[in-house]
Amino acid sequence: MAVVFHPGLNAPAHPRVSVCIANFDGEALLPACIDSLLTQATGAAIEILVHDDCSRDRSVMLLRERYPQVHLIASDENVGFCIGNNRMVARARGDYVLLLNNDAALAPDAIARLLEMAELMGRPAILTLPQLDWDTGALVDRGCLLDPFFNPIPNLDPVRDDVAYVIGACLWCPRGAWHALGGFPEWMESIGEDLYLCGLARMRGMPVRALHESHYRHRQGATFGGNRANAGLRTSIKRRRLSERNKTRALIVLTPGVFAWFLLALHVPALLLEGLALSVLRRDAALLREIYLPAIVTPFREWRMLRARRNEVQATRTISVFRWFSTVRWQLRKVAMLAKYGVPTVR
Repeated sequence: MAVVFHPGLNAPAHPRVSVCIANFDGEALLPACIDSLLTQATGAAIEILVHDDCSRDRSVMLLRERYPQVHLIASDENVGFCIGNNRMVARARGDYVLLLNNDAALAPDAIARLLEMAELMGRPAILTLPQLDWDTGALVDRGCLLDPFFNPIPNLDPVRDDVAYVIGACLWCPRGAWHALGGFPEWMESIGEDLYLCGLARMRGMPVRALHESHYRHRQGATFGGNRANAGLRTSIKRRRLSERNKTRALIVLTPGVFAWFLLALHVPALLLEGLALSVLRRDAALLREIYLPAIVTPFREWRMLRARRNEVQATRTISVFRWFSTVRWQLRKVAMLAKYGVPTVR
């Protein structure tokens, strides 16, 4: 596997902020994303890094021709979101890193607001901005809460800023804190890595917050499929497989105390029932076989690894169990989504 680093021309020598953009086949998406960075209303020096994950389109050519100031990391193998972002942060030089999806664009004052809040807090924190739908401008979330089984619940509370996690489409973190947390867990590949990183940060007493000011616009699901409710829930088999598997892993590793085993004992049979029901309703046994069974067997196949990681992580917990569950809502998110949107379509 070859990874080639192309340093940007005339990039700032001493950046304050490093913006990291993971890209795969994003030729049509990148201009809006990068242009929003080049028009930021801030005096802070910003460097831009893009990890191209072996794109099949002209993404690399676009970056070289139109955005020569961008630091380009070109991989000749598709390695996924976690490894791509870890590679960029390893190259970053700014005091802060901002992970930004290639299908997202920042408001002109976004970085100024994030930097202002980071300095005002005076201690390491993971931050995000209000997320707006690209087409409608409607508020999607200000970070997310969780249900007991690690299903995300969008935070729409106009007052609340303390959240369980912020999505990797727009995630701000001090570079030193990122390295102290270990970055994204590469064993997750993609999906759920943001939930895991933020959960680990919260366990160690690091705030995870969403700002009230500014915003970013996001074409939800443009880079990975799914993740958007329009005229019903639509997603992909790959996305659902990674999501269910990684949420199960996160539940085991991050849930404090004996609550982990109680919730796991409910979670596994619930996944089996969900997989059976969806497969019958959609008349597609592949849904059970390719999405739910991998998540169900995960605790057994990876038991030693997950227990070892859990022991390591729980040993670093500095917050109370009550504080951990303060961002959990005791509701079943999937049931609420089913009632609102009906049975999801999985392609």
